[in-house]
Amino acid sequence: MAHGTALEPPQGAGGPTARVPAPWEMGPLALHGHDVDGVNRCVHCGLCLASCPTFSLLGTEMDSPRGRIVLIKSLAEGRIELSDSTRAHLDLCLGCRACETVCPSGVPYGQLIEAARAEIERRHPGGPVRRLFRWLNFAVLLPHPRLLGLAATGLRCYQVSGLQRVLRASGLLRLLPGPLAAWEPLLPRLPPAAARAPLPEVTHAEGQRRARVGLLTGCIQQVAFGTQNRATARVLARNGAEVLAPRAQSCCGALHAHAGEDGLARDLARRTIEAFEAAGVDQVIANTSGCGAHMKSYGMLLASDPAWRARAARFAARVRDVSEFLCQEPLRGPLQPVARTVTYHDPCHVIHGQKIRKEPRALLAQIPGLRVVELSEADWCCGSAGTYNLTQPEMAQRLQERKIAHIRATGAEAVVTANPGCIIQIAQGLQATGAPTRVMHIVELLDEAYR
Repeated sequence: MAHGTALEPPQGAGGPTARVPAPWEMGPLALHGHDVDGVNRCVHCGLCLASCPTFSLLGTEMDSPRGRIVLIKSLAEGRIELSDSTRAHLDLCLGCRACETVCPSGVPYGQLIEAARAEIERRHPGGPVRRLFRWLNFAVLLPHPRLLGLAATGLRCYQVSGLQRVLRASGLLRLLPGPLAAWEPLLPRLPPAAARAPLPEVTHAEGQRRARVGLLTGCIQQVAFGTQNRATARVLARNGAEVLAPRAQSCCGALHAHAGEDGLARDLARRTIEAFEAAGVDQVIANTSGCGAHMKSYGMLLASDPAWRARAARFAARVRDVSEFLCQEPLRGPLQPVARTVTYHDPCHVIHGQKIRKEPRALLAQIPGLRVVELSEADWCCGSAGTYNLTQPEMAQRLQERKIAHIRATGAEAVVTANPGCIIQIAQGLQATGAPTRVMHIVELLDEAYR
């Protein structure tokens, strides 16, 4: 699939002869409508190699950011086919964007890998079972809160009825086809229906109001971690924010973009923008790292849509991670002592996607009695990476084991982070090793100090 400028071949005595256009004669590079001209910023210096988890474990060039950039550029220029080998190297990328943090040339790697995955889905959508599975999840459940809520009710019944315990003890789960047996342990323990219920549309600020903010309640976040959403609203209100949770919102489209479902990702971005524009908020707060990073990229996602380009850019400029917002001012007191030793794991899309490092640690430092110990490789991916632990379970497990070993070495009573995928992945890994370490969202710890 070449994306170059059509050139008229020169005429010679022997008839027309074709020539390959030089790089400076090529038109804008794109894959499936995504701009991938950013590949040309890569100078192949190799500084990204030491920061790439898959390269660290495998040591192969094509499983490094530099190697994958060569593949993406070659695909866009039509110099290689999308072979099984090329797909395997691209699919094995976590999308953690650690390479972006160390890149001296500012290569927009996250944008490039999402473009490549959209192209993979366009050319190789898979068989009927895979297409049905993706349709049910990406088109039916995630964008529709009521249907997702019904599915969550069914999962809750499976868990509390004892059926899950019986099936796990019997070994029958090993008979599930494909990767389903590896997926079942990753199911989050769902809270009761009251915790999964929608937040109040308005949570009033306490004391002097400093802002009117919208809270993205999310899709998986709302049904699996609704208690964290409630803690977020309480902590924001204690710090002078009037919190609005628009009923019209649904999934922000982050999982869709990461998985190559770019059309649905754009549709959900438009819906999200409309919901928060109608709410009339000053800023939009995300307590899930992948969602926050994705919404901050709406301007780029919808840049080719003249009707939405400016609206998307304005919206993206108002998105804030919850720690980013809370650190704009010192926390309002009083906070009660929390006598506990914790460590902090940086979610990839907070530290690499949004370049937020010091703010979460500054918030933890304001909690009286809390002891924070530094985690080795705190900014390395835990293996969750959106749906990566479902699609690449072997590599995800290797990264999980590495992360768990570092957490246990700290001796901390709890590991604090800020993303539902990380929480699920780390909790499952700790449980598998018998470690009693608790996994908490940072807003839960702040909420505990306030309460």
